[in-house]
Amino acid sequence: MSKAFTRESDDDGDDPPRPGTARVAETTGAKNYITPAGYARLKGELKGLVERERPEVVRTVSWATSNGDRSENGDYLYGKRRLREIDRRIRYLIKRLEIAEVVDRAVSDPEQVFFGARVTTLDSKGAERTVHIVGVDEVDPVNGQVSWVSPVARALLKARIGDVVTLRTPAGMEELEIIDVQYGPAGS
Repeated sequence: MSKAFTRESDDDGDDPPRPGTARVAETTGAKNYITPAGYARLKGELKGLVERERPEVVRTVSWATSNGDRSENGDYLYGKRRLREIDRRIRYLIKRLEIAEVVDRAVSDPEQVFFGARVTTLDSKGAERTVHIVGVDEVDPVNGQVSWVSPVARALLKARIGDVVTLRTPAGMEELEIIDVQYGPAGS
């Protein structure tokens, strides 16, 4: 089939969330809470795309265009595709940053779990686990960062050190004892 009759998607929709992020807050109209570090990370990604990556790809596409026949020009085809991906991500980041509510407040009770807390729990088997409750744009389960709308965060929110909370998991109900709550940058 001729390339003339095929079309790559030019979907101008938002970039799908990164692996591990929740669409819940986006679709339900919930607040887009974010930590100061998460906000800075998103701003940095946007700046890198706009100031570095996009101009680089534009130069490549420009150069590839000057080479003539675009139908079989890999640099041109890949460059245009990458440019669409970058533009889509830029639009997504701008939208997310516009509605972001940075949560950086002093906690009146440092032993109670709120947004931004680093919570260490002990399960019924004696295993310790630390999670950091963050915004949906900051989720990184491998590093223990869970969204404030996740089941584990919902179970922990507003509990205090020493409390035992019940978490519903696919394997059944699990009880977690809160043994430590910390606020502030990692490692403090």
